[in-house]
Amino acid sequence: MPAFYLEIALVVLGLVLLMVEAFGPSKSKTYLGWLSLTGVLAIFAALFTVCPSASCSCDQLTRFYEFDSQAKFYKGFALITTALVILLSLEYRGTIKKFTTGTEEGSGEFYILPLFACAGMMLMASAKDLISIFVAIELVTITFYILVAYMRRNVGSLEAGVKYLILGALSTGILVYGIAWIYGITGTTELALIAERIPSLEGSRAPLLFGLALMVLAIGFKIGAVPMQLWIPDVYQGAPTPITAFLSVGSKAAGFAVALRLFEPFFGASLTSGPLLSLLLVLAALTILVGNLAALAQKNFKRLLGYSSIANAGFLLLAMAAWQPQGSESALSTYEVVSFYLITYLIMTMAAFFFLVTVYNTTGKETIASFNGLAKRNPLLALIGTIILSSLAGLPLTAGFYGKFYVFKSAISAASSGHPALWWAIAFGLVGAAAGFYYYFQTIRAMYWNDPKDPSKIPVSKISLALLVIAALALVVFGFYPQPLLDLAAAK
Repeated sequence: MPAFYLEIALVVLGLVLLMVEAFGPSKSKTYLGWLSLTGVLAIFAALFTVCPSASCSCDQLTRFYEFDSQAKFYKGFALITTALVILLSLEYRGTIKKFTTGTEEGSGEFYILPLFACAGMMLMASAKDLISIFVAIELVTITFYILVAYMRRNVGSLEAGVKYLILGALSTGILVYGIAWIYGITGTTELALIAERIPSLEGSRAPLLFGLALMVLAIGFKIGAVPMQLWIPDVYQGAPTPITAFLSVGSKAAGFAVALRLFEPFFGASLTSGPLLSLLLVLAALTILVGNLAALAQKNFKRLLGYSSIANAGFLLLAMAAWQPQGSESALSTYEVVSFYLITYLIMTMAAFFFLVTVYNTTGKETIASFNGLAKRNPLLALIGTIILSSLAGLPLTAGFYGKFYVFKSAISAASSGHPALWWAIAFGLVGAAAGFYYYFQTIRAMYWNDPKDPSKIPVSKISLALLVIAALALVVFGFYPQPLLDLAAAK
């Protein structure tokens, strides 16, 4: 079966479920969530049965679509993230019902639209042409325009939707303008041909770099890098929590999947590698500082996770600035470092949002103060939350520590090998990592040191409890033995 059948199947599933939602039973829509989840898991299983592009391809798609180990990894990542988001949506259904129609009749599309976003993310993982990259990004972005503003009776959700729409449209214009410049200089939108033609463009270096800078800026919107991070705090706070999780994990990972494939031709050419390295270094340093320092003053937990997402984008950009091509025996490649970081980030961040929703369903609040006395109200939940937050901070013997460790190791190796400017970015990274301990442990402090306003027990659903326990165990186990995740990141 050709790989692109997976995206087709996902889109068809979404269209069928939209018809079922329109003409099926109207009293309860939770069955649509379970149908969506079943379909996503079935397509994830099918991912391991598709054949490589070289042996099972469509001539019309060969130019635009690639199915290699990197694409397979990020497709699986998108599918797992979508499945977890759908489960989180089912846990969050009471709030969705409250801020839409007041009944479950208005919540059906909320379980279905993530399928289209997932299809776009999977296309982003396989896109190898600037046109297919643009189309895939727009499929994801347009779906999120709807999902972010889905709670139409909530002012915060509507405000988040407007801000995301305005800045998303701006980033789209910047991306198209950048593509136009690159096409005008190279005469092609195919990344492989761009890589071949860059060395002969010595006389057109300035417009080539201008087009590249525009595309870096546009990709910065998807991954939440400075200066395109302005939308993140307000959108993360106002959007429905499952969509915040989807943006934080799925959209960011898809953005880095595109960035890895998009920047590879430019890192491979001496004409553009130096300026691109310098640009990414500046963005990485600023993104780490803005994300971590702004998080220090936050009182809303979702907003804190928003700034944390910005900070993590900075660490990933630092790994990309220390570019190490695949096949190097002396160090992990940039692909492996970024993929490993994203795996640990998926586990930590999705667990953090399940943790938040569990507390929110009882307290009705998303502030750090809502975690006051959690150790007395539910000791097991507090212990799990402590493990998750410690891993997000990068505490040794947790999986989150190794994510940052390999980023710094890669950056130090590159700095010692002829890129001294990296030492400045590494210094900023250390400052940011230290700041992270303060704002993550602020929540842990609230759970154990502050007295609860309501001493009643916080219940945990069976689904959330099972996922939280698995995530906490995974963070501890991989904190002692990260090799399985490294093998997965290396597509072994």
